[in-house]
Amino acid sequence: MSRTIRHFSLHRIGTTELRVVADFEDRNVLPIIEIEEKVIREYIQHIDLPHQWVMLYILDDFKPLIRQLQAGVSPDLLEPKGYKLTKESIATLSSRPVVNLFDLSNLIGCNVFINRKAMFESGYWTDHRAIEALLAHEHAHPLAENKTTQASRCLSINFDRSLIQPPNLYPIIKGLAENLCILAPREIYTNQFAIENGFCKDIYYLDKLNFENAVKGVSSRDIFLQKIHQEVRSGKFSRKEADLLIIGGDLSAHLPLAMEIAPFYRSGFTEQAQNLEKILTEHVLPKLDPIVLPIFRSLQEEYLSLQKDSKELSEWANRIISSIVKGLSEKGLTLNYQIEMAKFNECIDRGNNSEINKDRN
Repeated sequence: MSRTIRHFSLHRIGTTELRVVADFEDRNVLPIIEIEEKVIREYIQHIDLPHQWVMLYILDDFKPLIRQLQAGVSPDLLEPKGYKLTKESIATLSSRPVVNLFDLSNLIGCNVFINRKAMFESGYWTDHRAIEALLAHEHAHPLAENKTTQASRCLSINFDRSLIQPPNLYPIIKGLAENLCILAPREIYTNQFAIENGFCKDIYYLDKLNFENAVKGVSSRDIFLQKIHQEVRSGKFSRKEADLLIIGGDLSAHLPLAMEIAPFYRSGFTEQAQNLEKILTEHVLPKLDPIVLPIFRSLQEEYLSLQKDSKELSEWANRIISSIVKGLSEKGLTLNYQIEMAKFNECIDRGNNSEINKDRN
C-alpha cells in the first residue's frame, strides 16, 4: 500500500493470528478491531477455522487497493497466484464497504478490507451491529464454498444485444441475469453459513436495515419516473422504451433481495424470513410494475431449491432467466440468450480462483 501506516497490531485468537493495518487515525478503529476479533472467535466456536492468519486492512478508501490490483500486484503477505482478478471486479471496489480477498485453492489465510468512506456513506461506520454482520458475511465467503458455488464461477449468460432497445437497457438486463444466477449461489450460501454459525441476529439486523432502505427507495421512484417521462417528451425514448427502462430498474433494484430472504428459510429461521418478505410484499412490490411480483415468487422457489452439489446449475439458471424473459415479453421485449457452463479448470485459467464478492451492502 502506498499510504503511511497509522496503526499496526498483532492479535492471537485461538490458532489464528490477526494482523491489523490502518492508514488513518480514528477513534473507531479500535472498536472495529474488537468486532473482528469477536467474529473470528465466534466462528472458532462453531467450526474448525482453516485460517492460520487473517489480514485486516482498515483503509480511508480503496484507492490504494484498486491501484495495487490494477497493477497486477497481490495484497501484502499473500501469494500472487491467488489474485487473477478481472477489470470488472476491480471496478466495483470503490463503493464497497467491506471485501474479502482469498485464494480458493488455499484457505490458510484471507485479506479483509474495510473502506471507511463507503462505510460512512452507507451509515455503517459507527453501527457496530452492522459492522459485525458485514464482517461475519465476508468471513463466511471462503468458509461456505461448495460444488455449487464453484460451478457458479463457470457459468456465463449472454444476450443478443441487437434485440434490446434502447441500448442502455442491455447492461441492465445482463447485470441482472449475472447477479441473480452467477453471484446468487455464493451470496445465499455465505449468508446461510453465517446464520447457521452464530450470526443470525446480526445478519437479520443488517438485512432489515437494507429492506427498510428499499422502502425509502421506492418512495423516491417517482423522481426517476418523472425524468424518464421528460425524456419521452423530448424524443430521447419512445414510450415503450421508457416503460422497459422503468421495469428493468424495478427488477434490478428489488429482485436481488430474494437472495437475502432465502438463507433464513433454508436455515430454519422462518420468522425472520417472513418478516423480511412482509416488508417487500406489503410496502415495496405493490408499488412496482405487476410483472415483478410473479418473477420474485419464481425466484424465491429457485433459491430455496438450490443444492450444495448442484450438477445442473445451467438448467437452474435457465429457469430463472426464462421467468424474466416471459415477464418482459408481456411488455413487448424479445430476448434471445445463451447459457454456457465451462469446465472448472477453465474457470481457474480465466482467473476466477480469487474472490471480490459483489455484495449489495
